[in-house]
Amino acid sequence: MATIPLLLFFFLLLNSISIPSFSCPLHHIQILLNFKSNFTTMINLNQSDYDYYPFNSWSNNSDCCSWYRVGCSETSTVTRLYFTDIMPSYDYPTSVFFDIFTPLFHIRSLEQLIISHNRFVGEIPGDGFGNLTQLVYLDLSSNNFNGSIPYQIFGLTNLRYLDMSYNSFEGNLVPELGKLQNLEWLDLGWNSLTENIPQEIGNLTKLRSFNLQDNFFPGGIPCSIANMKDLEYVDFSRNSFSMKIPTCIGRLPNITMLALNNNQLTGLIPSSIQNLSRLEFLFLQDNNLNGEIPIGIFNITTLSGFFIGGKGSKLIWNNKAKIISKSSLLLLSMPSCGISGQIPKWISSNTELQYLDLSRNKLEGQFPNWLADMDLKSINLFDNKLTGSIPHRSFESPFLTVLHLSRNNFSGELPKNIGNATEMEYLMLSGNNFFGQIPMSMSNMHNLKLLDLSTNKFYGQNFPDLSNASSLIYLDLSNNEFSGKIPTTVSTTIKFLYLGGNEFSGHLPWNLTKSVSLQHLDLHDNNITGYFQDALPQSPYLRVLVLRNNSFEGFIPTTISNFSNLQILDLSGNNLSGSIPPELTNLTSMIESPVHMSTSGFLYDTIGYSGDNKMYFDIEDLVVNWKNYTQRLSSHSLDMYSLLDLSNNKISGEIPASLGNLKSLKLLNISNNNISGNIPVSFGNLKGIESLDLSQNKISGSIPKSLEKLDGLGVLDVSNNMLTGKIPMGGHMSTLNEFKYFANNSGLCGMQINIPCPEDITPPSKGRDDEDDENLSWIFWVGTWIGFPIGFFSSILIMGYFLHFLLLFKIW
Repeated sequence: MATIPLLLFFFLLLNSISIPSFSCPLHHIQILLNFKSNFTTMINLNQSDYDYYPFNSWSNNSDCCSWYRVGCSETSTVTRLYFTDIMPSYDYPTSVFFDIFTPLFHIRSLEQLIISHNRFVGEIPGDGFGNLTQLVYLDLSSNNFNGSIPYQIFGLTNLRYLDMSYNSFEGNLVPELGKLQNLEWLDLGWNSLTENIPQEIGNLTKLRSFNLQDNFFPGGIPCSIANMKDLEYVDFSRNSFSMKIPTCIGRLPNITMLALNNNQLTGLIPSSIQNLSRLEFLFLQDNNLNGEIPIGIFNITTLSGFFIGGKGSKLIWNNKAKIISKSSLLLLSMPSCGISGQIPKWISSNTELQYLDLSRNKLEGQFPNWLADMDLKSINLFDNKLTGSIPHRSFESPFLTVLHLSRNNFSGELPKNIGNATEMEYLMLSGNNFFGQIPMSMSNMHNLKLLDLSTNKFYGQNFPDLSNASSLIYLDLSNNEFSGKIPTTVSTTIKFLYLGGNEFSGHLPWNLTKSVSLQHLDLHDNNITGYFQDALPQSPYLRVLVLRNNSFEGFIPTTISNFSNLQILDLSGNNLSGSIPPELTNLTSMIESPVHMSTSGFLYDTIGYSGDNKMYFDIEDLVVNWKNYTQRLSSHSLDMYSLLDLSNNKISGEIPASLGNLKSLKLLNISNNNISGNIPVSFGNLKGIESLDLSQNKISGSIPKSLEKLDGLGVLDVSNNMLTGKIPMGGHMSTLNEFKYFANNSGLCGMQINIPCPEDITPPSKGRDDEDDENLSWIFWVGTWIGFPIGFFSSILIMGYFLHFLLLFKIW
């Protein structure tokens, strides 16, 4: 009986010991812990990183259903894994491939798998997906996956949500995609998918959201899309779709957004679009559409945003049509639609309108008062023929953030109350006939990000104080009649500053020379003085510096090498002296092909969005001397150009051979200086050069044969130097045959200038008459040499006989 209490004691002791119990299967725990181990090893995670680490709750002595980023079913099997943004924010030298997730494919109960917003790379192996037959939700978006989409994914017939956007997937959509008949959400946008969409796409009859934006799909839009009666959201924008918009698109009864913009669609806008009774947003802009715009679209009562016309548009607007809009539009964009006459009054019936774009049309007349009274957020009327002044009421609006009236025929002075528009962010009035001084009230516009008053007739020496506009990025006052000193009342945040084509004088102010934010500075055609070495801005981000046609003195300092981003440097038409510093060859952006320099693109990234729609920054082009002519370089493609212009100065010395390292230069102009020495052989390495001007100097020697390698060279001007020798004629050099570009070099010769070189002169060919004359001459000389001795001895014999005869006669 004594053993019973002892057994009871051991029983109570065993019950007092905590024995871990697991709700989820042990093999799921092992799989997940193996994944954690592999992942931490691959990214070399340190102990100090564990505070960030999303898997620090995973341990082998806890229930995996309680782990962070793991979800389980009621039966405690793992069904959900959330791996969004699991990569630490700092960079790792080791790339993480999708293979690291391979063990997870053994959890066959998975219903949701999210691996989005990371930096995983490489192709996705498809084999494991065949195990995940229960998968309902798959999100692989926002990574760097490439290759084709694994066909095994199209066998997951329970899928309702599939997001593979923002990757680099290639190839085509296979017909097997049609097997996903339970799919409600399909997002393949922002990839590199090509080839036509298969007709089997129509099998996805439950689809509600369909996004293919930013791919390379060609051809037409399959009419089988009309089978998707539940479809609400369609975005096929920014592809290569061509052909016509199919009429069947009008058979989508539930669609609320249709985006077909930025393609190559042709033909008419089908009238069937008017049948989309629930449509809220319609984007058709930037295609090759033609014909008349169906006005019945404005009868869709739910329509809030209508975007049409734009680049490539051949659309026609019926200017005589009487429109009674039943829509209550918030956004109306109709650029390049052939709208003429006055700004259409029917627009005023859209009392909730916030964004209006009627740019690039044929509008005439004045800015109507009713438009000023509508309190819009954004008004774009640039590139029309509008006249008159801007109503004072426009600047009393508490909502107006964008006013773009550039390139019209507006005139008069700016209203004194312009500063009341305190919410204004983008004010563009370039290319008009405005005059007078800039109203001082503009100092109150603290939210300004972009101000463009260029190419008008503004004048004066006093400027509003914009130093408090802490968001001001872009200021263009060029091509006006401003005088006096350059204003110092500019925000230190300024990145793009254009003051060229005025009458500014004096030195560069300290706020520019000490600026560390400047990226573009253009002061051409003023009368700015001072020593260049002291006036050089200190911004390490400087990309464009244009000081052409001013009165700068001094020399180019060796510190120019600090500006590794400098891509366009124009110092022509000044009084600079000294020599060309070899340090110019340290300008990285002139050595390597420039990237992401487009002004408008940079403004998108820096300034951001305008209102409810991304604004088109139609800013002025950069003016340079290009191939001996004044040319405009589009602000939208400045990343294509790298220029160095030191012409029309007093620079002396020799050309540094190291300039040949500037391989991305498209233009090099050092003409009209006092430069001597030879043309460096290294110039043959300027593989990007299109225009090379060395004229009006004291350069001697010959033109290097290495220039024959410059296939893109369109202009080579070496005139008015002291060059000698033969002009190279190999490669592209044989096509450079304009005499004026080689003139006034007394020692040059070559086929390009029709002056034969001595080494190319061959003896004249011998004709038949010449041969006969030569033969006669030979016979004559042979006869002479043979006849002379014969005649000589004959004469002696004759004289001997004659003397003998005389002697005989005398004796006789």
